[in-house]
Amino acid sequence: MAFERKNILDGLRPHAKRIKATSMRKMFEENPNRFDDFSVSACSILLDYSKNQIDQRAMQALFEIAEICMVEKRRDAMWAGKAINTTENRAVMHMALRYNGKEKLLVNGQEIMPKIRHQLERVKEYSTKIRNAEITSSNGKKFTDIVNIGIGGSDLGPDMVTKALEPYAHSDLKLHYVSNVDGAHIYDCLKRLNPATTLFIIASKTFSTDETITNANTAKSWLIEALGKKAVAKHFAAISTNISACNEFGIDSDNIFGFWDWVGGRYSIWSAIGLPAAIAIGFDNFKDFLAGAAQMDEHFRTSPLQKNMPVILALIGIWNRNALNYKSQAILPYDQHLSRFPAYLQQLDMESNGKSVDLSGYPVNFETGAVIFGEPGTNGQHAFYQLLHQGSDIIPADFLAAINAHENLPEHHDKLLANYLAQSEALMLGKDLKQVISELAMSGKSQTEIKKLAPHKVFTGNRPSNSLLYKKLNPKTLGSLTALYEHKIFVQGVIWDINSFDQWGVELGKQLAKSILPIVRGGEMPDKVNSSTTGLIKYLLNNKE
Repeated sequence: MAFERKNILDGLRPHAKRIKATSMRKMFEENPNRFDDFSVSACSILLDYSKNQIDQRAMQALFEIAEICMVEKRRDAMWAGKAINTTENRAVMHMALRYNGKEKLLVNGQEIMPKIRHQLERVKEYSTKIRNAEITSSNGKKFTDIVNIGIGGSDLGPDMVTKALEPYAHSDLKLHYVSNVDGAHIYDCLKRLNPATTLFIIASKTFSTDETITNANTAKSWLIEALGKKAVAKHFAAISTNISACNEFGIDSDNIFGFWDWVGGRYSIWSAIGLPAAIAIGFDNFKDFLAGAAQMDEHFRTSPLQKNMPVILALIGIWNRNALNYKSQAILPYDQHLSRFPAYLQQLDMESNGKSVDLSGYPVNFETGAVIFGEPGTNGQHAFYQLLHQGSDIIPADFLAAINAHENLPEHHDKLLANYLAQSEALMLGKDLKQVISELAMSGKSQTEIKKLAPHKVFTGNRPSNSLLYKKLNPKTLGSLTALYEHKIFVQGVIWDINSFDQWGVELGKQLAKSILPIVRGGEMPDKVNSSTTGLIKYLLNNKE
C-alpha cells in the first residue's frame, strides 16, 4: 500500500535533516577514510559514492528499507520466472538472455534456455554471414550498409551498443538507425545509400508499431523502385513474433528472428534485437557483451546488500529523490563512445519508473522516478553544467570514465580524465565568498569591482555525485554497465512498490493520434474536439502546401 511505503520512506527524513547541517567538505575533513567507506567494486567497475550527502547511519537506514521492502525476495522471484509484471501477467526474464550457466530457467513451467540459445545461434550465423559476405544482395553484391528500423528499445539499445563499441566495428559495414516517423529521418538516411548494397532490419515485436511500419513501407517502396519487388526477400530481415505479417511484407522466414513477451522492449538489447549490433561488432564481441551483463547479474543475485553495487546505486537514488527531494539525475559519460548512453538510460529509467500508482493500483503519495538527461563530457560542460554548479535546483550526477582509451592520443585522454575528476570535486567543494574575494583581490580588482562581481562567482558546492571508473570500454564492460543500471532501476521500483515493466503511459497519445489522423488528412472535424486542438488543426490545414 502506498501509505505504508510513504511511512517507510519518511523514516529517512530525520537523517536528511541531520546531514544537511554538515557539508560534504566537512565530512571529508573529519573522515580521511571516507572514500574507502563509501566505494564498492564489481565486474571491473569502481563506484565511488562518497561525494553524496550521506553517512553510515543514513546508509544503514537505506539498507534496512531494502530489507523491509523485500528487494532480495523480489529479485529472486524475477529470476525464478514469476509474473512480477503484474499488469500484463508476464515474467521478466531479460537476465536469462545473457545467462550461460547450467541452471534450468522456467517461465510458466517451460524451460526457456533452449529457445534463447537457438535464437542466439541464429543471430551468430546470420551476423557472421553478413560480415563475411556469404549472404549477399539480390544482385550478388556485398552489403555495405545496414539500416535498423525500430523505435524505443528496438532502436536505442542497438544504436547505443553500436556507437559504444565502434572500436570493434567492421570497417566495411556502416550501421544506420531510423526511428522517427518524421519523414526527414528515413529520407535523409536513404538519400545517401545504394539500394543494391543496403540491408534493412525491421525491429517490431508485433510488426504493427505504427512508426516502424510506416518507415519500413517507405524503405520497401524505395527498394522496389530501384530493384523490383523480388529484391525485398533478399534486402529485408525482421525481428518479430508476427511471422505471418513479416511473410506478407515479403520477408523470407529464414530472415525472421523472434523473441518473447517476457522481454520488455527497453530490456531487449540482449535478444535478437541486438542483431544489428552483432553485425557491426561481430558475434564474438556481442557474446562478450552478454557475458559482461551476466557477470553483473551474478553479482546482483549473490552479493549482500551492503556490497551490492546495483543496490547501493539504487539506494543513493532513493535517498536523493525521497529524502532530499532532488527531482533530476544527470548521466555524464566522459567517454565519447557512450554518447547514446544517457538517451538509452533516459528510456530505461523514465519508462520503467515513471509511475504514479502502486502495484495494488493505489495512487502513490511520494516521489517516484527522476528526470534523466545527459551528454558526454566535456561537451556538457559548455552546455548545461552552469545549472549543475550554480542553478537553484540541485541535480545529482553520475560521472563515468574509462581509465584507458582505445585511441593512442594521450594528450586528449589525460585532459578528459582531469575534467572528469575536477567536475565532481567542484560540485562537492564549491567556492565560498571568502575565496572569491581573495582571488579577485589577487587579480588586481578594486573593492568596487570585487563587491559587484563576487556574488556571481560563488559556488555553493555540496552537490552530490557518483563516480564510476572502468579500465576500458570493451564489450564486457559495456554489458556490465548496462546491467548495473537495469538492476538499479529494478531495485528502486521494488522500494517504491511500482511496476517497472509496463508502460501504459505511451498508449493514450497513440490512440488519440489514430483518431486525429483522418482530420489532419482533411476529414470532418468532430464536435467534441477541444478548442485548442481544433484551432491548431484549422491553422495547420489552412497553411498546408
